[in-house]
Amino acid sequence: MTTAVPVVAHSRAELADALRPLTASGGVALVPTMGALHGGHRSLLALAGTLAPSVVASIFVNPMQFGPGEDLGRYPRTFDADLAACADEGVAVVFTPGPDVVFPDGEPLVRVDPGPVGSTLEGAVRPGHFAGVLTVVLKLFGLVRPDVAVFGEKDAQQLFLIRRMVRDLDVPVRVVGAPTVREDDGLALSSRNRYLDATARAAGLGLSRALRAGAAAAGAGPQAVVDAATDVLAAEPALTVDYCALVDPSTFGDVRHGHRGPATLVVAARVGGTRLIDNTGVQL
Repeated sequence: MTTAVPVVAHSRAELADALRPLTASGGVALVPTMGALHGGHRSLLALAGTLAPSVVASIFVNPMQFGPGEDLGRYPRTFDADLAACADEGVAVVFTPGPDVVFPDGEPLVRVDPGPVGSTLEGAVRPGHFAGVLTVVLKLFGLVRPDVAVFGEKDAQQLFLIRRMVRDLDVPVRVVGAPTVREDDGLALSSRNRYLDATARAAGLGLSRALRAGAAAAGAGPQAVVDAATDVLAAEPALTVDYCALVDPSTFGDVRHGHRGPATLVVAARVGGTRLIDNTGVQL
């Protein structure tokens, strides 16, 4: 059995031509990525294939979401392998524009403001990050016009903000979250994991251990969850912790005293020059 090669569109015109037969024959699911696809991305593509007759994957390393000193220049570009992965997962179209296609007039003067949640946690560590993410996601929605879009739950704050953008701005796209995919040892899959040597990888496992410890302490209340996770992180000297917090998934603000029900434990830390994020659901 021969796997069909996706149509590759580099320009807006090529994308429009590639989308025409898809929209005529049914719905389209979009999976936005920055490439360097791994098993987590494959799970997004596979889920997208169950939600619509045709899947479009975008591969665009978005310069707007990288701040000064971040890893834009060394972010992995593996297009041939990415195209093969998309073919394996039955993707119909791969949209791989350059910055000049996404931003034909240069950096946009009008951007999506992520609001107060955009300046907390990831947004506090990476100022302007979520404005860059949301602006490009909204542009991709406008270019592809999907019926549904799939994003990973590992980027929990990003997923929350994309859902709020869609709801607050009446964007006609259904946003679906896909569960985090992990290695056998518990490390959440990430394109940046390839930067980790054996020592750094062992330290990076502190994030998933911290999440498990926090979740196990849920019966003792919110502060116990954060304390248990923080203790695990503090015991790993190779980790530089950016934040460890327990948030209400309906607001992405800190859980209030006496909170009962679902919460999300989020953590971010650096090991060497590599930054890792992770999260887990907690039932209080």
